[in-house]
Amino acid sequence: MIRVMILRKDGNMTGFEISGHAESGPHGHDLVCAAVSAVSFGAVNAVIRLSECEPAIEQGGEGGYLRIELPEDLGQDQLDKASLLLEGMLVSLQTIERDYSQYITISEK
Repeated sequence: MIRVMILRKDGNMTGFEISGHAESGPHGHDLVCAAVSAVSFGAVNAVIRLSECEPAIEQGGEGGYLRIELPEDLGQDQLDKASLLLEGMLVSLQTIERDYSQYITISEK
């Protein structure tokens, strides 16, 4: 099971944590894991390039772990851009969850 924890502060998405594996198919052919990875890494790359900030990134090997947190000292414009990009990621993850809820769960903190 993939677990996604959305991190918020004052209503803005400030990061996320993803852990686990979907195990919806054989290793290397797990479409749910591939989709979650593509959506989350694409969002991180977009945040870095389009909001011109470097979030804190923590990755773990076999556990399928990724945690991202935006810096606390962002200007309002940077925070707005980064948060919007992360919200777009959340919409995509929720779409995956809607169709594959036995493999992914999303919660907020």
